[in-house]
This record gives sequence, C-alpha cells and structure tokens, in this order.
Amino acid sequence: MPLSEHEQRLFEQIERSLAEDPKFASAVRASDPRFHARRRVLVAAGVVVAGLALLIYGAVIKIPAVAVAGFVVMLASLGYAVQSHRRSQSPDLHVVGGTTTSRRRPRGRSGRRGSFLDRMEDRWRQRPEGHR
Repeated sequence: MPLSEHEQRLFEQIERSLAEDPKFASAVRASDPRFHARRRVLVAAGVVVAGLALLIYGAVIKIPAVAVAGFVVMLASLGYAVQSHRRSQSPDLHVVGGTTTSRRRPRGRSGRRGSFLDRMEDRWRQRPEGHR
C-alpha cells in the first residue's frame, strides 16, 4: 500500500533528521553492506597487486611454482573483487543518508519519462478506480 503524500513528507523529514545525527549515521554506515563490499574490493585490489609482485618475483628467480602461486593468488583475488562489486551493485542495498526510494524519477529535457514501461506504469496507477 503506497504512502500518502503527507506520510511521505513525514518519512523524508524523519530520514533527514536521522541522517543529520553523526552518531546514528556512523553506526548505520558501519552496518551498511555497501560499505563492507567497497572495503572488500579495495582489499582484493591490494591482494591482486601482491599476487602480481609474487608472479614477477617467481619469474625473476626462475622458480615456476612461486610464479604460478602468484598467478593463482591474483586470479582468486580478482574473482573475489568482482563478486564483491556485483554484490555492492545489488538494488536492495541502500545508501546511508540518502533520500527515500520513491516512484518519482527525474524527468528529461522534454518532460517525458525514459522508458515505455515507466509510462505504462504511470497510466496504470492513474486509471479510474471503477475500471478494475
């Protein structure tokens, strides 16, 4: 059941006041899945660099096992980074301190919505109530 305009305004006002509280924002940010996913990507990038260094070191000292181990570390870390990045792009994760996710979307220069499905969805919502 959609919220009325009054309820949406109240909800946005509550959300803004909570976002302005620094203790609350830091507590929520610490539990934000996108924050953790971003951190995992950065750690994985560091491990990729370490794996590359191990691969180069193994090639320089002519020990193939060390070079292969460096390549495996790089490959595994790269896979982990890609998986973490995909999780962070998930639509069910929300930005801390952002606004509510409402159905209103920004309009382009011509004032029309971007996709056909959006226009059809609007027409469905605006249909007369007696024609179900």
